[in-house]
Amino acid sequence: MVKDRTYICIDLKSFYASVECVARGLDPMTTNLVVADPERTEKTICLAVSPSLKALGVPGRCRVFEIPKGLKYIMAPPRMQLYIDYSANIYAIYLKYIAKEDIHVYSIDEAFMDVTDYLHMYNMTAKELSMRIMEDVFAVTKIPSACGIGTNLYLAKIALDITAKYAQDRIGILDEESYRNTLWEHKPLTDFWRIGPGIARQLERAGITTMKEIAGADEAALYRMLGVDAELLIDHAWGREITTIADIKQYKPKTNSISSGQVLPCDYSFEDGKLILKEMADLLCLELVDKGLITDSITLHVGYSNRLARKSAHGTISMTITTSSANQIIRYAQELYERIVDRFTPIRRMYLTYNHVVDEKYQQYDLFTDPAELEKEHRLQEALLGIKDKYGKNAILKGMNLEKKATTMERNEQIGGHKSGS
Repeated sequence: MVKDRTYICIDLKSFYASVECVARGLDPMTTNLVVADPERTEKTICLAVSPSLKALGVPGRCRVFEIPKGLKYIMAPPRMQLYIDYSANIYAIYLKYIAKEDIHVYSIDEAFMDVTDYLHMYNMTAKELSMRIMEDVFAVTKIPSACGIGTNLYLAKIALDITAKYAQDRIGILDEESYRNTLWEHKPLTDFWRIGPGIARQLERAGITTMKEIAGADEAALYRMLGVDAELLIDHAWGREITTIADIKQYKPKTNSISSGQVLPCDYSFEDGKLILKEMADLLCLELVDKGLITDSITLHVGYSNRLARKSAHGTISMTITTSSANQIIRYAQELYERIVDRFTPIRRMYLTYNHVVDEKYQQYDLFTDPAELEKEHRLQEALLGIKDKYGKNAILKGMNLEKKATTMERNEQIGGHKSGS
């Protein structure tokens, strides 16, 4: 029998909002603050809402117009680089206690740690060690946190997401037995990790609304309903999870890809959308060159205007060469775009993916490709990267980047689609 391990999952409370409060010398727990771009419309999503606003019933990922009108609050423009810097500093605090091999960074504000072999060394319980780390984070950064402790990764996550919310010290603790005793009847199911509204609706149609009912349901029926996802759901219903941090560290995907996506500031015409595609393809090609990678396949997903109930365009094209050449890849991307996108329907979203990404040593040519021309372009791409690294992403631009509907210059000032800040 596999011995239980002890995991902790630390979450930085309302991270972006807390950073903005701290930067202003304000208390994140008592200050009403939202992180959202005031230059965008009221429909823009708040990246974070401070704990005090959450306590007043404001959802964490609401849109600006959904905040009650009579409520006073500070609107802080996003500063993504600042949040990354804070997150890096907090990770350095984790490393004071736990080796990097035993830490899995789940997101910018959340991390799992396998503390099994550290408890004896520190002569502490898991709760005592968690409190020590949380107190250190707060002492250095003034960012409050919460923690889940569990005998597997899933239980640590659930202890954080559900149990810790009701604990005065913001620390939740679960093992399989206490999970079944306290959370089997918990509603709604969407509070549980990996159960989204779609799966919850499917289960509800079958009369299933709790983890206890999932655990007692006919497994064959669950597999018919959810496919292979049913296996994980059944394990989680019983509080079981066999994956460890060591497993996560050792995982190597069979195939790799890189991608880029953006929601456009307004509806774009077919021709203007083609400009965005060329810009995105060009930037992704530079990313390939920077990482020493090549691709032989492109996938494009184009979403139409929000005003129209129109199914998105989606397609994939294979290339006859394996390359990082922008000239070659943009040609194929445009061919795919013209094949799948409706010319008369306005465009609002675009996502471009380069599939089957491999090391450039596996570069392949077709009979119609001049290797010397590809090598010349490759050297030019490397020179562009050198200039951008030294002087900034907008230090050198192409003519298309200066067109009225182009977005590259603005996106070069962003991180993750939001302002990088100062």
